[in-house]
Amino acid sequence: MARSASEIVFADTGGCTLALIGEYRAVGGYEQLERARRMEPGQVIEELLVSEIRGRGGAGFPMGRKASFLAEGTGKPTYLTVNADESEPGTFKDREIMLRVPHRLLEGCLITAHAIGCELVFVYIRGEYLAEFEVLRAALDEVREAGLLGDVTIVLHRGAGAYICGEETALLESLEGARGQPRPKPPFPAVAGLYTSPTLINNVETIATVPKILELGGAEYAKLGVENSSGTRVFSLSGNVVNGGNYELPLGTPLRELIFEIGGGIPDGHRLKAVIPGGSSTPILRADEIDDVTLDFTAMAAAGSQLGSGAVIVLDERVCIVQLALRVAQFYMFESCGKCVPCREGTRWVVQILHPIEEGRAEPHQVDLLLDVCDRILGKCLCPLGDADAIAVASYVDKFPDEFRRHVEEGGCPYGGASSLDGVLSPVDLYPDARTGYMGSGRRH
Repeated sequence: MARSASEIVFADTGGCTLALIGEYRAVGGYEQLERARRMEPGQVIEELLVSEIRGRGGAGFPMGRKASFLAEGTGKPTYLTVNADESEPGTFKDREIMLRVPHRLLEGCLITAHAIGCELVFVYIRGEYLAEFEVLRAALDEVREAGLLGDVTIVLHRGAGAYICGEETALLESLEGARGQPRPKPPFPAVAGLYTSPTLINNVETIATVPKILELGGAEYAKLGVENSSGTRVFSLSGNVVNGGNYELPLGTPLRELIFEIGGGIPDGHRLKAVIPGGSSTPILRADEIDDVTLDFTAMAAAGSQLGSGAVIVLDERVCIVQLALRVAQFYMFESCGKCVPCREGTRWVVQILHPIEEGRAEPHQVDLLLDVCDRILGKCLCPLGDADAIAVASYVDKFPDEFRRHVEEGGCPYGGASSLDGVLSPVDLYPDARTGYMGSGRRH
């Protein structure tokens, strides 16, 4: 697996792991924790502000600003919650961070806890990540035995496999023992989060970057990357590409460089058709739209998409976009918590409209109806799940209208069973969902 010379999260690993505390301390591990505890909390937050690091979980909100928003003088404790519920399709970077550099994550937790005056840290880890949980638990035992926790308690909490718990307020609900469903905002977690107390929530990659920010200094860290997108990012490259995997690169790296140089290009002589640049919830980009696109927040927004979770999914010319839209829509319908009507009903409608289009049973107006339903979902949900479905599906129709038209006009999929998505089943095909009325035919679409 290729590695960058400017690694931050995976620094000092040499492509291997630093899972043992002795290995991590041999390369300077926990030195920044000792240094941070000699600093005033406000000084640590100032370094995060100066570094301009933005959250690596999807929204990209500046971490230092989020920490500075925490309510003071409430008389309540302050909590740090680490979002390790990595469930965005195409994303698998946080699991590698937890497996290979668990102590960097724990050191980041302890430094951040000092910065915000927190004595209780929760790491909410995806339930399916059993190996990662065991590695992290072993690392935490080592930290405890070494007497590095100080007055801080770190709790590892395993989720139950719900995608919705990646949304910060649904995660908090789950931590409190309730059903994982999003809360209305405001109030925001910085004011009333876990147990209605001020809470800072960041994802694994963000927290694991904190020790290196202190080591380099915020100003030096800010020089990595490009304007408005400082530092490095771990990109999960997958799909129709030769060398899939996680690659830590400076923000601002050309997207084509990741795909064709680092990733080895498209296998077996096939052609690039499209790229989903930030996980399944981000708008798709056609092959002719990525020539000048770089992997940073500003450039990706200018291209009409988002950096999202850092999952770059490569699609070649064998992929039927209508099938892709159906698979993505089925995923979001299956994972909707059902709390708000636009998402609960809207995601189901999207699937019910896409089925006849994909099977060649639709009328021409149903493509317009699909876009209308997406528009009625967008911006009207309690959390971003419904928006993610609408944004993704609408982008497929916008970028590949001819494929949708041909499905209608030709009475079936023009790929004639040769699409690379044929035989790829969605959750509703595997686990019939009574809410939708669609029980799954067992067909390979």
